[in-house]
Amino acid sequence: MNKFGALKDLVMSLESDFSKFYDKGNNAAGTRVRKGMQELKNLAQDIRKEVQDIKNSK
Repeated sequence: MNKFGALKDLVMSLESDFSKFYDKGNNAAGTRVRKGMQELKNLAQDIRKEVQDIKNSK
């Protein structure tokens, strides 16, 4: 569950950068969004692996 909390925190931390990029056209915020989304992808993949390992060990 700890990783799920990290996932939620990461999504929430990107909210202002999404707003800056889409509403104000701030390109630097777009770069931060892309970086954050890559981290999100990696974290989601780690969670998927963990769930699969736990499922298979039962």
